[in-house]
Amino acid sequence: MPVPDRRTRPLDTTDVTVPHPEDDAWPTAQPADRSRASVARKWAYLISMTAYLPYPHQELEQHLRALVDLLIDAVRRDTEGQQLAIEAGGKLVDLRCVGPESLRVSMEVLGKALPQAPELRRLDRLTERVVLALGAMTSGYSEALRENIQARQEDLNRALFKVEQEARRTTLIAQAQFEQLFTSTASGVALTDLDGRFLRVNDALAESLQHSPAQLVGRELFDFVHEEDVEALREGYRELLDPKSPKVRIARRFLVGGGEPIWVNLVASAVRDGGGGARQFVTIIEDETDASLLQRRMTHQTLHDALTGLPNRQFFSTRLEKALRQADPATGITVYHLDLDGFRLITGGFGHATGDRLLRSVTAKLKTVLADETAFIARLGGDEFGILIENTPDTPDVPTMIRMINAELSEPEYLESGHGVAISATMGVAHRPARDVEPAELLRAVDMTLRRAQAKGHRQWELVDSERDTEDRKQFRLAASMPGAWETGELAVVYEPLVRLSDDKIVGVEALLQWNHPEDGKLPHRECVSLADRTGLIHPLGGWLLRKACETVPELPISIGLTARQAADADLVGAIREILSETGVDPSRLRCGFPASALASHGDATDNLKVLAEIGVRAEIRDFSEATAVDLTELPVDAVRFTGRVTDHLGALVTGLAEFAHLAGATVIAEGVNTPEDAAWWRQVGAEVGLKSS
Repeated sequence: MPVPDRRTRPLDTTDVTVPHPEDDAWPTAQPADRSRASVARKWAYLISMTAYLPYPHQELEQHLRALVDLLIDAVRRDTEGQQLAIEAGGKLVDLRCVGPESLRVSMEVLGKALPQAPELRRLDRLTERVVLALGAMTSGYSEALRENIQARQEDLNRALFKVEQEARRTTLIAQAQFEQLFTSTASGVALTDLDGRFLRVNDALAESLQHSPAQLVGRELFDFVHEEDVEALREGYRELLDPKSPKVRIARRFLVGGGEPIWVNLVASAVRDGGGGARQFVTIIEDETDASLLQRRMTHQTLHDALTGLPNRQFFSTRLEKALRQADPATGITVYHLDLDGFRLITGGFGHATGDRLLRSVTAKLKTVLADETAFIARLGGDEFGILIENTPDTPDVPTMIRMINAELSEPEYLESGHGVAISATMGVAHRPARDVEPAELLRAVDMTLRRAQAKGHRQWELVDSERDTEDRKQFRLAASMPGAWETGELAVVYEPLVRLSDDKIVGVEALLQWNHPEDGKLPHRECVSLADRTGLIHPLGGWLLRKACETVPELPISIGLTARQAADADLVGAIREILSETGVDPSRLRCGFPASALASHGDATDNLKVLAEIGVRAEIRDFSEATAVDLTELPVDAVRFTGRVTDHLGALVTGLAEFAHLAGATVIAEGVNTPEDAAWWRQVGAEVGLKSS
């Protein structure tokens, strides 16, 4: 598609209809295509308000759609795509989008759209790539704009040179061209004598220098240049006295208003006579301050949390990488990952506005505690914060620092209602990690350490432990790959016999899971259940286990164990009822084992137990011990089960618990009865049935 040449401007006055950016201007396409078309449509709508564009709006959309494609390709290629972004900036000038607001509008549209582009979302360092691409586009735009003006200026120079030879009409045309350039461009333009005195300035330059054009005429351009830059700029103009020097380009500081410095780019050339001698200077002055501020503002917004003003996770990771490389080998760094304890209780009780206020208060308190340290604080998301400390010999040790942080956080924050709320933090800590560790790997390890600490309760902390971290990673990988293993047939249902201890006769079977893992061998039921419970897979997998057992075991009673999550599942009763109905198994043949801990709160698990008992399913309390004993008289319980761990307790204590169960009419079952000695011990303390483990 042809693009207008930068040096010419057609006088086509075709009426242009500008559609609203939400209008459906493109046919249905793939998500990425629709996204690009939408961006181009919005860009065209907004930029058409900043400059006169002498061609139909739909044609402008097509041009801008091509630029969106070019910029997305530039972001994909990272630093290698900078030339593409520079080219995009130049093409924007080719499209005559050179109004005072054209560049700002383009940066705002693209700065919001590119990070959300579907095809870019998975790129690493996406924000950094977008900022680099937009910076390169700005550079290309500025360079093309200068070339555009310079080209027109050269046309003017030729017209001036021929002024004595050409007719009055040609002179008037040249003057009109200069007037158009002089008055319509967003860049500052000045005509000066050879000493730098202003002969004429346009409104754009006068506005940048905060004077009227009349006030500037007669003053020297150098009056507005920073004193440290004056001599370098004079030298640049001296070069133009040489006929072989067509133009100079230089960036220098100007002073405006009360002496505030601004950075400007100057492109100057000489207006020459017939012999090539310089008669005057034409200088194009472009204020780079707004573009620089806009780019810095965009960078800040993408790297900081809007609520607290703290750096975000991306910035924290970048800073961590730098700190690891530059850490003092003698003291190293320490990374803290904090999670606020009970934060949801506060937002649930007082509202999210109070939660936001508390997060800002936590930010201020962390800054207070770490005021004497070389520390970098970030909000990692939600109610989680990260702290990076570059240690010195005077930095407090980890336990002391944690006490200091929690002491400061525990100071109440008083609300308008008069309530004082305070908070504590649980932390995962990496102290003096290896300098060659990857930042992402270190943050993952600290996060997993935090989760282990949280499992202990509130106001806890743990140090990163490489051995535990390795084991945790293995468990996470197993849990994540379990659905695929189930689908490919690696999971199986196995059975262990329940025997009567008095005569070793089989009175039922326990249905268990087993994972025939291709690398780790056979993973037992307890580990399978633990992994499935972490991901929620336990609910469909538990139903599959029950269905397999009902279809496979012909006559014997079947026992299955439930996790705490399964026991409290609102769909548990319906799922069991459906499986029993479809397989034709009598409910009395099924015994469901409820964890004693799940019944202690008398919540959903207790309700499920009672409803299952009403339809004929037998209930069993597992992990029965003195610590978890519940009131059996209030529950329709058929049996209780002791785990092998109980055998370490005094026999008299176990006997007492067994007698308690018998008084409630419950059968006592023992796990791990694998030898005659085991059977004799359990019979002695009152157990009737034992589970033989394979």
